[in-house]
Amino acid sequence: MTIWLLALILLACLAALGYQQGAIRAAISFVGIVLAALLAQPLAGLVKPVLLAVGLVNPVLLAALAPFVIFVIVLGLVKVAGLGVHKKVDVYYKYKAGDLRLSLWERLNAQVGACVGLLNALAYLILLSWVIFVLSYWTTQMATGDTDPRSLRVLNRLGRDLDSTGMSKVARAVDPLPAIYYEAADLAGMLYRNPLREARLSRYPAFLPLAERPEFQTLAKDTSFSTDRLQNKPIVAILANANVAAMINSPEELRHIWGVVSPDIKDLEAFLETGKSEKYSEKILGRWFFDANASMVAYRKTKPSLPSSEMTKFRRYLTAAYSKMSLVAMPDGSLVIKNMPQPKPSGAADMQNLNGNWKSVGNDYEFHLGGGGARSGKLEASRLVITGESPTLVFTPED
Repeated sequence: MTIWLLALILLACLAALGYQQGAIRAAISFVGIVLAALLAQPLAGLVKPVLLAVGLVNPVLLAALAPFVIFVIVLGLVKVAGLGVHKKVDVYYKYKAGDLRLSLWERLNAQVGACVGLLNALAYLILLSWVIFVLSYWTTQMATGDTDPRSLRVLNRLGRDLDSTGMSKVARAVDPLPAIYYEAADLAGMLYRNPLREARLSRYPAFLPLAERPEFQTLAKDTSFSTDRLQNKPIVAILANANVAAMINSPEELRHIWGVVSPDIKDLEAFLETGKSEKYSEKILGRWFFDANASMVAYRKTKPSLPSSEMTKFRRYLTAAYSKMSLVAMPDGSLVIKNMPQPKPSGAADMQNLNGNWKSVGNDYEFHLGGGGARSGKLEASRLVITGESPTLVFTPED
């Protein structure tokens, strides 16, 4: 209903405007609409530095506003040119053609202008349908009903009406955006509707380096963000979170995140559904946590005759020194080791976070644990067993 109402308003207004302006200005305006629509995106980069200079740093708004500014500029220039042509023709008929021809021209000019105005209205309707389609494709997947702001509810209503009237097919027919834009919207919608799946997001192998960045560590510890997500708060409330807003308002951060997401978006979606990745099949990838009991079993195998008193003493040491240790094996072969004990001459130990690397050697692995030296390892019954310097370290994967 809203789309047909919008169409009627555009047809009535543009027909009246075309009747008042005349055929020449209306026809040149139509050319301007088409030309501006074609040039808006290719030339958007020219105005982005200007928008940045005046303080617009949000990359999402920048991506939407820059093409709009180009559209307005190109259309305005074409309309000015059309006004110049109209004045020349108008002067000719007023002062050189005679009263009869002037009268006939004015009638023809107005009537044809009204018809061309309808064509302009159709062009604007198609463009507006495309804008509504592009925006509402995201927002309708994150709608929460009456708790959404009024502007968002209106946009969602327009999007649903666009689909019910069939105008969404027209919008897709002129849509220049790549398929990945809509794949990203589907992914965002799935995550918004299923907050518990966000736990898998940080376990996706390609996201492991992202999850270790300070801003993501801070967001993971933000209890207000977690509470809002579990309560399915409106998307505007989620985006208003200070930690989320800091990322959104950082072009470099968004480019970095998009550079990670875009190559693997299909595989990521499948991973969120099933917990398995076809692209990243190496079993060592992910987070691993120290398993004190399994490490004790491995130690006992190497020293079967050790007295129980010594074994108890060693268990206390192992638990105290290594219980908080974990490691993250990333797809690029890098390794992050957290809370690795560094013994002191006094017998105490400092906990350090180290950067290392890993590589596959047949069915086994070689590890360089930074200051922890080089070790070898293998997977045994879903556990990662790292041998070398005593003691043998056994890790279990993140659930």
